Amino acid sequence: MSKITFLGGGSFGTSLAVLLAEKNNIINIYNRDKNVVDEINSKRTNEKYMKNLIIPESVTAFNDIDKAIEGADYIILSVPSHVIRNMCEKIKGKIPENVPIISIAKGIEEGSNKRLSVVIEEELKNPVVVLSGPSHAEEVALKLPTTLVSTSENMEYAADIQDLFMTSYLRIYTNDDIIGVEIGGAVKNIIALAAGIIDGLGYGDNTKAALITRGMKEISRVGMALDGRAETFYGLTGMGDLIVTCTSKHSRNRKAGLLIGEGMSVDEAINEVGMVVEGVKACRAFYELKEKKDILMPITDGLYKVLFEGRNPKEVIDELMNRDKKNEVF
Repeated sequence: MSKITFLGGGSFGTSLAVLLAEKNNIINIYNRDKNVVDEINSKRTNEKYMKNLIIPESVTAFNDIDKAIEGADYIILSVPSHVIRNMCEKIKGKIPENVPIISIAKGIEEGSNKRLSVVIEEELKNPVVVLSGPSHAEEVALKLPTTLVSTSENMEYAADIQDLFMTSYLRIYTNDDIIGVEIGGAVKNIIALAAGIIDGLGYGDNTKAALITRGMKEISRVGMALDGRAETFYGLTGMGDLIVTCTSKHSRNRKAGLLIGEGMSVDEAINEVGMVVEGVKACRAFYELKEKKDILMPITDGLYKVLFEGRNPKEVIDELMNRDKKNEVF
């Protein structure tokens, strides 16, 4: 039995909290929304983020972050990428340095373009583990078979987290390529947003297949330029995560893209989704990064034009289709 604190009470964090509670752990959830905290503690539900999920009595929610982290054996950062640094600042100096910090966010930091594990390491002296892969919270909550990857600069901690989360319906693999795991999980959000736009425009399976395939090339190209390994991008946190977010009804990025393709503005689409759409932030960050490092990312270029320059999606797709001819492999 371990005491585990989730910083953030969103959909994925809540689903994993229930999973770990059912493995006889004591779970604390910190959330800044008092209504969410009160609902978890009194009704054993979190309808704002996860409908129809019953939360065990061994899960306690807090508005006070200091109380939530007190005595924790593990701390899980279950907040969006742009909140990671701020959350680390809140707990700096308040937890023993041997307590692992587990990040389940997918993205890179805007402005610095740093991987999230690097951001955490800059703020805290604790070991950092990244848990990532094709995993919609709604399906984890339903106990549908799901696979994730655990990675760290120190793989002993990654193996520990593998044991912590493994169940009959959640299988955890380890992978020592932390760069590849993080980059794959971040860039796929860009491609998923573009996939939604394609659906919103009414394009077909041929178009979606082309986008996913060339998106995979884009993920591996930028990932390898940042010292990730090619085989990682064809695994769970590259191809696996790309498939699920480009095709699933649960994908926030795909849904936002769908609304944009149907005619909504970016802001209108984000408001309609009602939760953070990581692909928007990732697109800006990776656009800046590829410009600095001269990395070929035409899908990211095209999406950037739609999101931040107000370009018509159909016109951008026409431009992508009519670029100079080239070899597929390069």
